[in-house]
Amino acid sequence: MPHAETPGSETAPSTRLRWWTELPLILLVYACYSAGRLLARGDVTHAVDHGLAILRVEKFLHLNAEHPLNRLFTREAWLGVPADFWYASLHYLVTPAILIWLFRSHAVRYRAARTWLMTSTFIGLIGFTLLPTCPPRLLSPGHGFVDTMAQYSSYGWWGGEASAPRGMGGMTNQYAAMPSLHVGWALWCGVMLWRYGGTRITKAAGVAYPLITMIVVMGTANHYFLDAVAGAAVMGVGLLLAPLVLRAADGVKGRVATVLTPATAGTGAAQASIVSDGCQTSAGERIPRQRESRIGAGPEPSAAPTDAGDGAPAAAR
Repeated sequence: MPHAETPGSETAPSTRLRWWTELPLILLVYACYSAGRLLARGDVTHAVDHGLAILRVEKFLHLNAEHPLNRLFTREAWLGVPADFWYASLHYLVTPAILIWLFRSHAVRYRAARTWLMTSTFIGLIGFTLLPTCPPRLLSPGHGFVDTMAQYSSYGWWGGEASAPRGMGGMTNQYAAMPSLHVGWALWCGVMLWRYGGTRITKAAGVAYPLITMIVVMGTANHYFLDAVAGAAVMGVGLLLAPLVLRAADGVKGRVATVLTPATAGTGAAQASIVSDGCQTSAGERIPRQRESRIGAGPEPSAAPTDAGDGAPAAAR
């Protein structure tokens, strides 16, 4: 059975990965992600209750990073507008770019990294389903949050009701806030850049990207601080489960190969045993020698001297 890689201890894959097999797999996971966000809407009342419960926990822990950041982004458009673009766009651009970079330049690491990302994403979908959460921007104004996506919607391509394109706000689940996969995916990208970038610039980007993303999701009032913490925790659980997922995938591949290989070998053997009718092949012959068997006919004529082996005496006349 092939060895299941974990990030940092990868071995060369037994078979070369092909983009035409990887792309449908990634698109399938993304489709599941989008469908999960859409279908796991939950009850709005419960979503609001969960959001308020998170605020109470943060107040108990003396955590209140969302309010000052949101006020800053609301007051300063030069911060709020880029932050909205960052939130609405980069996780759809940077994450696929990192995957392509790993696939082309670090193929040995790609399979484990891809499995880590996908496993964590599915865990996040479970969180969306079980714990629908109202983001801060959708709470009543009395809680002190401003929806910067709506405030600056005239600057971007998103609508005022969501970070989705205008007119498509109803096709996204605005209550899929816990955990924050914006932060989770950014953390994954940061780890990849830090470990495999190879330059100081890429390592600096690996640190800055998840940190800025965490500030952005809170400043735009799309997530609570604990949402960001949960997103990082989901990535940690996904990292632990990724080797198990790889071993399970390898086991399935092994069983499929065991089922298919005997049938292929049997077909090949059957084809190899077919010979022309009436032909016999001696050892070492490349072309079969045609020999006809005659029933009731006399004995075959003697071999001519030229047909005898080297040094054999000629037949007497």
